[in-house]
Order: sequence, then structure tokens, then C-alpha cells
Amino acid sequence: MPSTVFESRIFQDAFGTPEMRRIFSDEATVAHAVLVEVALARVQGRLGIIPADAAREIEKRADASRIDFAELKRETDLVGYPIVGLVHQLARQCGDAGRYLHWGATTQDIMDTVLVLQIREAMGVIGTDLARVDEALTSLIEKHRYTVMAARTHLQQALPTTFGFKAAVWLSMIRRARQRLLQLWPRVLVVQFSGAAGTLASLGDRGLEVQEALAAELNLATPSITWHTARDSLAEVVNFLALTTASLAKIATDVALMMQTEVAEAFEPFAPGRGSSSTMPQKRNPISCELIIAAAKAVRQYAGLMLDGVVADHERATGPWQAEWIALPQSFLATAAALRQSDLMLSGLVVDPYRMRSNLNLTGGLIVAEAVMMALAEYIGRNTAHDIVYSACRAAAESGNELITELMRRPEVTKHLDEPRLRELVDPANYLGSVQQMIDRALNEPKAGDQSSRSSGALSAAADAVTSAGKSTPTK
Repeated sequence: MPSTVFESRIFQDAFGTPEMRRIFSDEATVAHAVLVEVALARVQGRLGIIPADAAREIEKRADASRIDFAELKRETDLVGYPIVGLVHQLARQCGDAGRYLHWGATTQDIMDTVLVLQIREAMGVIGTDLARVDEALTSLIEKHRYTVMAARTHLQQALPTTFGFKAAVWLSMIRRARQRLLQLWPRVLVVQFSGAAGTLASLGDRGLEVQEALAAELNLATPSITWHTARDSLAEVVNFLALTTASLAKIATDVALMMQTEVAEAFEPFAPGRGSSSTMPQKRNPISCELIIAAAKAVRQYAGLMLDGVVADHERATGPWQAEWIALPQSFLATAAALRQSDLMLSGLVVDPYRMRSNLNLTGGLIVAEAVMMALAEYIGRNTAHDIVYSACRAAAESGNELITELMRRPEVTKHLDEPRLRELVDPANYLGSVQQMIDRALNEPKAGDQSSRSSGALSAAADAVTSAGKSTPTK
């Protein structure tokens, strides 16, 4: 009986995706734990830490598909962690060889390494989804780089811009998110195998040898030192997700505001019934935007919870570690949902250039008052020009006249700027500054994975890891 939106048969695809649910499912968690236990036995058998024939038996007989989840739950409820119960079942599967399972390991070694493997797969999905949003935004920019619209500051019309420029600002955030993702990999894809108190004392002088072999077996890095209670890297992962979803929510907020009836400049893709009201047939609500904004709010709260987890006591935390079990999977689920909704919204965004131009004309030219002021300032100085144009703006606003009408009435203006020049100045399309050059710079910003964006061999390897992140759940 589901009790949260992440599990609900009604809401689960609004606040997650099937792929991300699979990655963090009980079945996948147990399968990864079995994989890690088998990998540990394999390398220890190869190194002579445990008998080689026992290692072969463990590899042959340990089977995640045969785990009894009801029994595992009962023992987890008793012990507080699932690994003891899992090892008990695996030991029965492996017969006499089972006594060599989990040799020198502690529960958190297995659980942390499982989590890293899940993060590796989940971040691969996030990277793919970010690339899709990048493509959708790039398409919007190329289509609308010359579509003039009003830029707004403090929710008021400010100066002209283009919709392509606005989308390029959005793209810049997504490109930075993709770079941050790459930069995370070397700090996060690290094995955990350190024993009961982090010293690997149970393996004598061979602990680091086993640790390095296990890391290589799982295609993970070796830590410089135990990270049982050094949780900054995991907190960084969720704070990265919080930053990413916050960027998506900024885009969603802009689109939702543009969908307002009084603005009507852009709309989420239309589908019969989508965004409708149960009582108001005319409604077209910004459903994707709302879900993105809600997901981002949730992930920001989980980011705080993960930071709490960094404040861990001594060599094994009493509570902060368990808080990660709540925050981390749900952060990935909510982020995946926000990315899916963003791709859906941006790939089919309906843009109305005519309404954008109409809204530009609402103030009768006041939106380009700065253009007139700067042109006039060349003759009489900025402060004097400001006062003259300000007076014309106030008169236009009070009378309902267009700005050019009031400007033409002022000899101090027409003495320097004739009517053709004034008409040129009050055309919003002529006051776009460096919009096109900045769009080009945003589009040419290196994407994650481009050779020019990699600053080290570690980042290069990370880019490859993003591309080749595991796509299937292990069964053994």
C-alpha cells in the first residue's frame, strides 16, 4: 500500500521515473549488494586471503534472485541494517564456502559501495536527461534568436530582448550543470572497504591490497582514507541535484509567468485535457512547470538533510547515516521527474512571437526610453537628457500618447534628433545591444564531454563513465 508520492500508483510518474525507481528499488539494492559480496570473495580468493575454491563456489552459487525479501525484512527490523540478514541467506546458498563471505568487511562497507554503484547509474541517467534539455533549449535558441520580446525586471517591462536570448540564459545554467556533473565523478565514484572502525585491522597488513583489488574489480577509485563518517561527497551529490532542479525551476517559473492570460507569450505543449480545470473549461494550467517547481523545492530540503548527515559522530554515525537513506534516493527520483517534465515542456514549447511584439507595444514606446536618452545624451549630456526623456515618459503615460508624440513636441529633442531618427530609436528591434553575440557565446560554450571542457585525465574518465554508466541491474 503506497504511502508517498514516490511510490503512489497515481503520483509516482509525476515525482519520479520508472528508470530511477528501478535503480533504487529493493531488488536493485540487493542485487548490487550480492554483486559486491561476490566481487569481494573473488578478489580475496585471487589474493589468497580466502581459499580459491571457496571464492569460486561463492561466485557460482550466490544468487540475488533467490533472496527471500520477507525474511530479509524481518532480520533487518531486528538488526537495523539489511546486510547481516543478506549474508545469512547467501551463506546458506553457498554451503560450506559461505563461511568466507563478507571476509573483513563491515555492513557500511557493503551499503556504501552499493550506494556508489547506484549513484553511478543514476548520474548516467541524469547526464542523458540534461543532454536532452540542452538539445531542446538549443533548438529554441536557434529558432527564436531574432524573436523580439520584452525583458522584465521586478515583473515590469524593462528593455527589449529576444526569446532566443532568454533561452540562452537558461541554457547557460544547464551547461554549468553538465560540467558540475563531470566534476563530481572523481570525488564520488570511490569504493568503501575499511572494516569495522575504518582501519582494516581484520586483514592485518593486507587490507589496502584487498581494498585496491575490490575497487578495480568494481571499476571504482580507491579512497585515500576511510569515508564511513566523511560524507561530504554524498552531500555534494544531492546539493548538485538541488542546484540542477533549482535551475530547472527558474526556467519553469519564467514559462509559467509567460503563460499568464494577460501575457500569453509562450505555452506548454497542448494535449487534450492537459492542464484543464474540473470546473473552468477555459483553463490551460502550467502543469509541467508546477511539477518542476515542486520537485525542486523538495530536493532543496533534502540537500539540507544531506548536509546534516555530514555532521557525523566519531567512526560510525548514530542517525545521520540513516537520514541519507531517506534523502538520497528521493532526491534522484524528484530530479529525474523534473528533468523529464522540462524536456517535455521545452521540446514542445509553443511560442507566440506576435503576442510578444504586441506586448512590447503596450507602453507606446516607453520600453525604449533608454535608447532615446542615450542618443540625446551625446548632444546635451546624460543627466539633462534623462530629465527631458523622463518628462516625456510621464506625459505619455498620463495622456496615453505614444512616446514619440511627446518627444516630437519638445524642441530640445527635435533640435538634435529628427523624426526618422526618433522612429528608429523607438523601434524595440533596434535596441538589443549585444544579444546576438552573447547568444553565440552561450551556444559555443563547451558541452560536458567535449575535449575542450575536460581539465584533467580524471574528468576525461568521468565523461566516459557518464556515457557508459550501467544500464542493467545486476542479478548475481
